[in-house]
Amino acid sequence: MSQLSVASYLMGIPPGNTNPEKPKIIHNFIKGVNACGDKGAVVTGWHAMNTDVGVIQGFVHANSKNARHLRLRKSVFDNQINRGKRCVIVDANLFLAYDPGNTHEYLRYSYDGIFPTTGEYCYSNPDPNRWRKMQQKLNIKVKDWNLDNGPAVLICCQRDGGWSMDNQEVVPWLVKTINEIRHHTDRQIIIRFHPGDKKSRDHVRNLAKYKIAKIRISSNKNIMQDFALAKCVINYNSSPAIVSTIEGIPTIQLDASRSQAAGVVHEKFTAIENPVMFDRGPWLEKLAQCHWTLDELATGEAWRHMRKWAVKD
Repeated sequence: MSQLSVASYLMGIPPGNTNPEKPKIIHNFIKGVNACGDKGAVVTGWHAMNTDVGVIQGFVHANSKNARHLRLRKSVFDNQINRGKRCVIVDANLFLAYDPGNTHEYLRYSYDGIFPTTGEYCYSNPDPNRWRKMQQKLNIKVKDWNLDNGPAVLICCQRDGGWSMDNQEVVPWLVKTINEIRHHTDRQIIIRFHPGDKKSRDHVRNLAKYKIAKIRISSNKNIMQDFALAKCVINYNSSPAIVSTIEGIPTIQLDASRSQAAGVVHEKFTAIENPVMFDRGPWLEKLAQCHWTLDELATGEAWRHMRKWAVKD
């Protein structure tokens, strides 16, 4: 493969950002590209460049705010895709429950999308050593499946109207989900709202109007406290399912195909009382393969791996 051109976009970072991790992503990625003999540049302007690969921190979706940094991300992404080129998207570490401050600086990298159904995660042939290394660094203990872990059904909500949840409002989704659960079990239901959902108090008041029996709202800050009571976990398609699966708790996702836990979670409510045990080894190796530290970006280790997928077939 001949020399590739790569541009990363500094102005795609939100204005007023105070997280030093974000500019490091932009600069370190290009350091790694150049260390591998390719031609990388950090773009500090507001226009998309015609390169083989573009790099943006974070994603942009159809209902994003009309902010300048988001318009730049969209411009870069559209320009790459429309020309048949690649766009690297940098997303959150899926293992943050085991390293809440992200002290080891792992982040997730993919081409062209952020769901397994839309993105290329470069993990078709993962190196098992990456998972072992990451597991040791983050002190992750993969627990045996516990099919009778606790007495309750735990629902882990996503942001109200969030784009990954197809803009669904949380309370109507909850009511519908609870009604489905009641066809299969009369266990107590614990509801955990997304910690970043600013409407949580409104959700509690609105949900109370339905007078649903045997539910309670979690006030625990640490999700592990809720997991301790969970017979199973129910979620739409987000990262709590990663953690619950590692913790050995049977998990049901209602949009499993777009989840990073696809293949190790159930898709039907019948699994509440009749779960099966999935082999999590290959799945964990794949997830580890798409996570890289900022140091691994700078040395070129991440780019040497991702470069194999840099040109579309």
